[in-house]
Amino acid sequence: MKRRVVVTGLGVVSSIGIGKEEFWKNLTAGRSGIGEVARFDTKRYKRHFGGDIKDFSPEDFIHKKSVRYVGRATQLGIAGVKLALEDAKINPAEMDERKKTCIILGTTMPEDDLIDHCTGNLVSRKTKNISKNDILNLFPHSLIHNISHFLKIKCNGLLIPNACGAGNFAIGYAFDLISKGAYDLGIVGGTESFSRIAFQGFQAMRAMAEQKCSPFDKNRQGMLLGEGSGILILEEYGNALKRNAPIYGEVLGYGQSCDARSMTIPQKEGVFKSMKKALDNSGVSADKVDYISAHGTATIANDKNESAAIKELFGSRYNNIPVSSIKSMLGHTMGAASAIEAAVCCLAIERGVIPPTINYETQDPDCGIDCVPGVSRKYNVDVALNNGFAFGGNNCCVVFKKPGPAVLNGLT
Repeated sequence: MKRRVVVTGLGVVSSIGIGKEEFWKNLTAGRSGIGEVARFDTKRYKRHFGGDIKDFSPEDFIHKKSVRYVGRATQLGIAGVKLALEDAKINPAEMDERKKTCIILGTTMPEDDLIDHCTGNLVSRKTKNISKNDILNLFPHSLIHNISHFLKIKCNGLLIPNACGAGNFAIGYAFDLISKGAYDLGIVGGTESFSRIAFQGFQAMRAMAEQKCSPFDKNRQGMLLGEGSGILILEEYGNALKRNAPIYGEVLGYGQSCDARSMTIPQKEGVFKSMKKALDNSGVSADKVDYISAHGTATIANDKNESAAIKELFGSRYNNIPVSSIKSMLGHTMGAASAIEAAVCCLAIERGVIPPTINYETQDPDCGIDCVPGVSRKYNVDVALNNGFAFGGNNCCVVFKKPGPAVLNGLT
């Protein structure tokens, strides 16, 4: 019999707040973290707005002498992990390999600031400015190593580079490992720094809006880039009860699909399949879903196809299910996106509030869903579905459920 897996800690670092409380306050107030990019000079670009974090100080989470040894994605990840462990009432110093802990994180292109640094110096032939440490931290797996090292967590780690769906893939894989007894606790989610490469790339694809991200709006112009980290502590249900841990929700299951068609355009069939698999794997019927955290990038193709898949899966009740996109406030945080959105699902379940989709002005008949426009909504959420879709058609959806009496009293 599979063991139950619950969420006992949340750590969020974003452009609208660092820590779950500040993040949630600003999210439900509909505040935007989008502004003129400060991470680098954008004068030579056509676009100048994004969701880079203006008030993040890595020294708040890691010794100042150590900051220079890691890239920004790792710094954001360390902050998210530290916040999540504190929220779960877990002291990293008390963790060891006997606790059967794993760290599984998702990302897209970690440490792009180091890539910029190294390539810039190579082009200008200033190779002496490239240190051994720079090279070592260019490897994607260094992200997991550095987080474990600087927080002194002895455990097994895995990096999942499945782009914009990576956070959900990490949650799903950890769910399998814990439910089957391989591990008792998982530190999972995603982290991503604001990337010059992605900033230029999305402009080259003409997928980036000028100043605002408007998911599901008829006049949407595209996505905006963001950064941050979203970390969840997943724990075997019995252990969580024994130590009287806070429980935000239960992970019921997940579903994956791969379109294997277009690198950049999500397919309705693949989106539908991943949502359907998530519900089937969780043992949840479509009429039990109360809230959908949309992938909602504000590109023409994504919003149209995601909406069409929702309509097909949920039938006549599709317009009675609130579907919001927090990318309207944060921008697209890439590898951290679905992880932050998973934290949103847990908080929506715990607090009975659904965050809004801001910048929504004109209904698009090709979408036509209830996207909770403009203002957050008090709403009882028992079951939430979190959507995460990535380039290459790599889709992953996760189902969360409220920890009601049936869960809390169900331990045998």
